[in-house]
Formats: sequence, C-alpha cells, structure tokens
Amino acid sequence: MMTSVASRTAIRASVRQGRRTRAIRRMPGFSLIELMIVVAVIAILAAIVYPNYRESVLKSRRGQAKADLVEMAQILERRHTVENSYPDEMPNLSDSSALAHYDFDLEIAAGGQAFVLTAAPRGGQGEDRCGTLSLTSTGQKTNSSGTFAECW
Repeated sequence: MMTSVASRTAIRASVRQGRRTRAIRRMPGFSLIELMIVVAVIAILAAIVYPNYRESVLKSRRGQAKADLVEMAQILERRHTVENSYPDEMPNLSDSSALAHYDFDLEIAAGGQAFVLTAAPRGGQGEDRCGTLSLTSTGQKTNSSGTFAECW
C-alpha cells in the first residue's frame, strides 16, 4: 500500500511538472518562422519601393537642373539686353543643389549673339534616363537620351 501512495505522489508530481513545461512552451512571443516571414515581407517591399524612390530622387535633381538652366538663361538674356552680346563667363549659381550632381557649361556662338547652356549629369545622377540637358538662346530645349516629354 505504501508503494502505491508513493507512486501516486510521484505521478502527480510528474504531471504537475508536465503542466509547467507546457505552460512554459505557451509563453507569448514570436517563433522563428514568424520572424522569418516578417523579414521576407520587408525584403519584398524594399525591392519594390527602392527603385521608385531612386527614380524620384533622380527626377527631382533633374528638375533642379532644368530650373537652373532657365535661371542662367534669364541672367544671360538680361546681360544681352544691356551689353548687346552674351558674356563669356558662366552665370553664378552658388546656392543651387544641382551643382553637386550636374556639370554646367556655357558655349557662346555667333560672335556673342547666341548661347547654348548644358547640364551634364555626374556621379549617381549619370543613371538618369535623360542624360545631358541643353537650352539655347532661342529657347530650344534638348536632352541627349529619353523622350522630350518625360525629360522637359
């Protein structure tokens, strides 16, 4: 009889221990599989979003370069009105953010009566689909690649 009471006590203790073990297993938290699924979803979203973000950055820099070309053309036109010829030096745009991503150039033609302004992308901006942007004294806008509608 004594052994049966001891064995019952041992059985009860092991059952209690099993409940504790199961209780530990049921603790709140994330499993490794759940974390891997979250990481995979984030990676897929990043693969979709990053190219769109990069294109948006290139487009905004291109927009600043176009605005700078137009501003330089206006400065040149004002000088032409006063001096009756375009100056040989490039107008100063020291506060433009496009200076870090584009190389601007001025070409004077026809004895100082015409000009061509160009903005050539450099560094990471070289990936831009429009390439070099140009603006002439007659107002003609061109780009070296891409369509005119998407670039200007």
